[in-house]
Amino acid sequence: MTAPRTVLLTGAAGGVGTLMRERLPGYGYELRLFDRVPVAGAPDAVTADLLDEGALRAAVRGVDAVVHLAGIATEAPFDQILQANIVGTHRLFEAVRAEGVRRVVFASSNHTVGFTPLEAGSPSAPLPVGTPLRPDTYYGVSKVFGEALASLYADKYGVQTVSLRIGSCAPEPTDVRMLSTWLSPDDCARLVHAALTAPDVGHTVVYGLSANTRGWWDLAPARALGYQPRDDAEVFAARITAEPGEGDRRGPAAGLLGGHFTDLEP
Repeated sequence: MTAPRTVLLTGAAGGVGTLMRERLPGYGYELRLFDRVPVAGAPDAVTADLLDEGALRAAVRGVDAVVHLAGIATEAPFDQILQANIVGTHRLFEAVRAEGVRRVVFASSNHTVGFTPLEAGSPSAPLPVGTPLRPDTYYGVSKVFGEALASLYADKYGVQTVSLRIGSCAPEPTDVRMLSTWLSPDDCARLVHAALTAPDVGHTVVYGLSANTRGWWDLAPARALGYQPRDDAEVFAARITAEPGEGDRRGPAAGLLGGHFTDLEP
């Protein structure tokens, strides 16, 4: 597929959004930025809520693809998750359909399967994309909804969609769990680029993590898109195992893929 030229990046002021707006232009994309708060250093960014249908339609109009990162990125009360992650994502897909945009890359999450036991995924037998959904939070439930919505819009309206079950995207891993789940910012940009350019994706779900020695999830579907991860969290292992991070101290859920998320209360 010819690479899209103009891409709407929602959630551009957020953690992953900031990392992607710094890296995606290097792949030749012209970014249109969207967030409910002002984007630092980007006076032309659209400042609006996903629930503002008029602003959202205007932001989507004329772009070649959308990378949808906007929403609440951790556990929260259901009413908040409902508006930001469920209703907001539906509004985004409706705007895409109405404006004739042909591709959406949706930021899903590993927390769609967070209650899966750890022994179900290991470097020798990585967890497949088709494993039963077991969300660990309302946040995880919202990402299950987003994947289902992406599938519906692919089948019913012909919008090519890729759902990225992102692990832990940060400059460096900070706890033992992240030695398995880390997605480096550079690898995240590589994955988004692959998702934007792979041909005939229909609706595809892939895990998003780097080439971690301790990785839990099957990267074959992501590699099939053309993703070639280059980073490995293992280079940080000695420091992290010597100095346990906050995620290693929280909750009794070490036996589950979702880690301390399985213990969080909204």
